Amino acid sequence: MTTLAVDLPRRVNPAEGLRQTLTLAWRSLVQLKHNPMELLDLSIQPIMFVLLFTYVFGGAISGNTGEYLTFALPGIVVQNALFASLTTGVGLNTDLTKGVFDRLRSLPIARSAPLAGRIVADTVKQAWSIALILGLGIVMGFRVEGGLAGLLGAFLLLLVFSLAVSWIAVLVGLLASEPEKVQIFGFVVVFPLTFTSNAFVPTDTMPGWLQKWVDVNPVTILADAVRGLLSGGPAATHVGQSLLWAAAIAAVFAPIAVRTFKRRV
Repeated sequence: MTTLAVDLPRRVNPAEGLRQTLTLAWRSLVQLKHNPMELLDLSIQPIMFVLLFTYVFGGAISGNTGEYLTFALPGIVVQNALFASLTTGVGLNTDLTKGVFDRLRSLPIARSAPLAGRIVADTVKQAWSIALILGLGIVMGFRVEGGLAGLLGAFLLLLVFSLAVSWIAVLVGLLASEPEKVQIFGFVVVFPLTFTSNAFVPTDTMPGWLQKWVDVNPVTILADAVRGLLSGGPAATHVGQSLLWAAAIAAVFAPIAVRTFKRRV
C-alpha cells in the first residue's frame, strides 16, 4: 500500500499564528537550559571585549581608561549587537540541516511561525547581551548622562537595528550549507565593517582616504547615535539616519529572505 504525503493546511488566524510563533520562540529559549554554551557565547565574549579594549587599549588611545570607556562602550555594544545578530542565521541553518523544519512542516501551524519564532527568540537573547554590556560598563564607571530616557532609547535603537540586520543573517543561514559558513560570513563582512568605523577609535586618527568611508559607514552612524543618547548630547540626526539604514536593510533583505525561506521550506 502506498501512502501519499499531504501537506496540512497553513491558513491560520493571526491570533493563532502569534501563539504558535511565541511557542516556537519559547522552544528556542528553553534550549539554552540544555545548551548553556550558547548563552555563554552571548555573555563571555561581550565581557571580554569590554575589559580588554578598556584596560589594554584605553590608556594608549585616550590617555586613561575612564575616558576611553566613555568613548568606546557605545561602539563595543554596537559591534556585539551586529555579531549577535548572526546567531539567528546560525540557529536557522542548524534547524534546517538537522531536519527540524521538516518535522515542523508536518504540523498544522502557520508556515511563517518557525522563522518568526527564531527571530523573536534571538531578539530576546540580543536584549540580554545589550543589557549585560551596558550594565558592566556602568559598574566599571561609565556614566549615562542621558538619563533613563537616553538609556532606553539606545537600548531600543540597538534592538531595532539588530532586528533589521538579522534578515541578512536569515538569508545567509538559508543559503549556507552548514552553520560554520554563516560564522565565516561574520568574520569576512561584519568584522571589517565594525573595525573600519569609529566604534573603537576617533575618525580623525585614521588616514584621510579611510575617513571618507568611516563617515558614511552605518556602524559609525549607529555608534554616534548610541553615544549621543547615552551621553545626553546631540543624537537626533544620527538616530534618524540609523533608523533609515535599518529600514533600508529590512526592505531589501526581508523580502528576499522570506522568498528564499518559502522555496527551501
